[in-house]
Amino acid sequence: MTATTTATSAGPMPDQPQPDVRLAALTNLCKASADTLRLLVLRVLRNDSFGVSELCAIFNIRQPALSHHLKVLANAGLVAARREANTIFYRRSELGQHPDLEALQHSIFATVDELELPEEIQHRLAALHRQREENSGNFFRLNAHKFQQQRDLIASYEQYADVVAQVLADAPLERRHTVLEVGPGDGSFLLELASKFERVVALDNAPGMLQQAREKAAAAGVHTVDFILGDTRSPQLRALRADCVVINMVLHHTPAPGDVLKDVAALLAPSGVVLVTDLCHHDQGWARENCGDLWLGFDPQALAEWAQAAGLQEIASVYLAQRNGFQVQVRLFGPA
Repeated sequence: MTATTTATSAGPMPDQPQPDVRLAALTNLCKASADTLRLLVLRVLRNDSFGVSELCAIFNIRQPALSHHLKVLANAGLVAARREANTIFYRRSELGQHPDLEALQHSIFATVDELELPEEIQHRLAALHRQREENSGNFFRLNAHKFQQQRDLIASYEQYADVVAQVLADAPLERRHTVLEVGPGDGSFLLELASKFERVVALDNAPGMLQQAREKAAAAGVHTVDFILGDTRSPQLRALRADCVVINMVLHHTPAPGDVLKDVAALLAPSGVVLVTDLCHHDQGWARENCGDLWLGFDPQALAEWAQAAGLQEIASVYLAQRNGFQVQVRLFGPA
């Protein structure tokens, strides 16, 4: 009788071919976009970035479950993460896909952006923005008297004012009639603007700061400034057509920087420009408590993407390194 043996898989299997990178990327992209919650996350991240706890509140979901969905989106290249102190913030990632898949990714984003968010998510999102605004407003209400001291901890006005003024002087403006400064602080740059434009509008949502700006202008004998207490959606701005909008060191105090850029873009006169000065991204978490910062600066690409979503394109940019390790970005945008 002859024994018969059967081959087993005890030994090592032959090497399997590596999966095609493009096919794997396509699979990840399709998998990530084949879920209702993940699509809604992409919609919420359209013009903003949020921490994990904030997203949990918006979607009323526990952190372990949400973290799983964020990991899937990140693996597909649809979201990018950045750490600010002990918090990880997520935003949409416009770049990083396999070149052949960029069109599909952009199509997914464009389709998602047409979705109407469920009413309960809209309410939670609005509540979160109100909380951000309240936190920022409370800081400036309580600290208006030491604004310059707090500001100088990171970047004093004198360290960037000359460059901002030069970028403004070189801006391709057809006329220099009306300029709007959002968040003029103590009013230092208003004096510069008053020497270059016929009419200056100063907008601030902090009464104490607006009063400081008003007093500085009066002391300098400048009487061409209109002072408005409010934000970029104030009814008093509806008829404004500004040749230039200046936003100096303000966006990192606002809950939704992309929305601010959209608001001011709508206020521009034809061929008007938006001049933004702000910090590049940093990891100094103490700035939240000491300086009222909601954002620890911005990646230049993120700022450019928000501007693009607002219908703006970059005209010029300057980057200034500070002695304390911070970096300031001065960006000039015009209609796309």
